[in-house]
Amino acid sequence: MQTVKLNNGTEIPAIGFGVFLIPDDGTCERAVSDALEVGYRFIDTAAAYMNEVGVGKAIKSSGLKREDIYVTSKLWLQDYGYEAAKKGIDTSLKNLNLDYIDLYLLHQPYFDTKGAWKALEEGVNEGKIKSIGISNHTIGFLENLLPEMRIKPAINQMECNPLFQQKELREYMKPYDIKMQAWYPLGHGNKELFENEILKSIGAKYNKTVSQIILRWHVEEGIIPIPKSTSMNHLKENFEIFDFSLDSDDMAKIRSIDTGRGTHNPDDLSFGETLLKAYKIHD
Repeated sequence: MQTVKLNNGTEIPAIGFGVFLIPDDGTCERAVSDALEVGYRFIDTAAAYMNEVGVGKAIKSSGLKREDIYVTSKLWLQDYGYEAAKKGIDTSLKNLNLDYIDLYLLHQPYFDTKGAWKALEEGVNEGKIKSIGISNHTIGFLENLLPEMRIKPAINQMECNPLFQQKELREYMKPYDIKMQAWYPLGHGNKELFENEILKSIGAKYNKTVSQIILRWHVEEGIIPIPKSTSMNHLKENFEIFDFSLDSDDMAKIRSIDTGRGTHNPDDLSFGETLLKAYKIHD
């Protein structure tokens, strides 16, 4: 498996499997088991996905060594602040049934992120977490938080795909060597993305699907995509992107279709309260 080196010297697989909106009724456990069977070695979950238990069960039953599976989870807003975040980390470890988490993120940029980050840093010192990072943090949030950080984020997980390439944010993160992970790397099935003539023509050239071209573009841009699917055929299709490379002309063509527009604006501060009401993960 191709890997990406993070700013703390650890390595992360170049593609992951995301479990957002996969219910923890056995469906998540089966999906993760299928992903591991296909060859994925990086599983991305979150406390707010309410399926950490299923992820942990699939890992335990896989027969794979713990060190061969890279696990990401995320702290939810309800557990922000220093003391609450320490409990949130322990809850994720318990739900996943793991001794450590490879990567733990602040899921959103609202409320007491400074206190929560301090708890994540302590989690690293205590061996509970290998790497820490952030999600949905735009430049403004980073400018506020970076001066308070003793450990710089290894990852910023953002909405990113060929129609929303996050060029400005990626450039801002370069001096800190913060790598970008992409949620919605396939645009959540966006017709505008999948019917794009440039992507279709590039797919025909390499005898690859549009999904494979999109995911390969992410990898070659140094962005770590986290596609999600419960279909074994799509799991395999999304994983089969390491047997070809896009040439420089095709990379330039894909860069040219960036619209600079996504589906979500984290800078809308009212969104924090909306999310907190929508996802209550404990009493």
